[in-house]
Amino acid sequence: MELLGLLHLDELSHGLANLSMFPYFDIAHYVVSVMALREQPGALEVSRVSPLACWFSSMLFCFGGAVLSGIMLAEPPVAPLSNSGNILLASVTWYLVFYCPMDLVYSCAALLPLRLLLAGMKEVTRTWKVLGGVAQAHGKYKDSLLVMVANGWAKGAGGGLLRNFEQLVRGVWKPETNELLKMSYPTKVTLMGAVLFALQHGHYLPLQKHHLMLIYTVFTVVSKSRMMLTGSTSSPFAAIESAIYKTLFAGHAPYRALPSEGNKACIDNGTSDDTTSTQDFSKNGPAGSYASGSPVGGHRGPIKAKEESEESEKAETASCKKSD
Repeated sequence: MELLGLLHLDELSHGLANLSMFPYFDIAHYVVSVMALREQPGALEVSRVSPLACWFSSMLFCFGGAVLSGIMLAEPPVAPLSNSGNILLASVTWYLVFYCPMDLVYSCAALLPLRLLLAGMKEVTRTWKVLGGVAQAHGKYKDSLLVMVANGWAKGAGGGLLRNFEQLVRGVWKPETNELLKMSYPTKVTLMGAVLFALQHGHYLPLQKHHLMLIYTVFTVVSKSRMMLTGSTSSPFAAIESAIYKTLFAGHAPYRALPSEGNKACIDNGTSDDTTSTQDFSKNGPAGSYASGSPVGGHRGPIKAKEESEESEKAETASCKKSD
């Protein structure tokens, strides 16, 4: 991109694209992921009752994206566990965060300056995960943008997308925390990155890969740092999401509630009864018997006729008994 070249950022983008994630950035990813697990309600109690369940949940937080991506592409979901170095590093991180004497590791990592640094490094790894997922899907399905977006999204935000399964490991069932029902900021920004990198791979976006990596990484790091410093949980896409929702899904006028079948039947019956009584009154009633337009007078004729018929039936019954 010419603008990045004018700003002397082309070399920086190349350097970022050639940056190795192992071991420092991977350690930051593991620390932030295990800390996020520890801060879940009830996670500390599970770590004391069942260290194995706690360790398995930590591995899902750390490698959930790779596991979900493997499932989507019909690859062995245990393939991420074959890298002994990463598993050992993540396991050591898990042990220190949960079981370090005097809780030193968690207390130090929870300090705001260090936590900001670790969170920024984790956002850098997010770029590589999303890009890796898109490239992996592109190798199998070159012309399918949807598969590339889905796999990049799964690899970058698999820990959040597998949250319900991870909660089951800890004995918790909260289906309302499904990321598809209410997406968190990491899931949203990962989906945005997956769309951008998929468009770039399909040559629909006029950007080189290393330039897009730099732009996306800077955006995610700055957004995450701003949210942590201000203590805000609102997404930077909130205004855009609200505008899209109101335009495409909310509509411009509220719908009127239609009458139910029971109410409709009552309305129809009431109308027919009024019409029938009015017709009967107009046919049978004398011209000056009732006041015009009186609802009471309109129903007096049928009632009187019914009483007369009952009296006649009683009289006939009595006469029959006498004759017998």
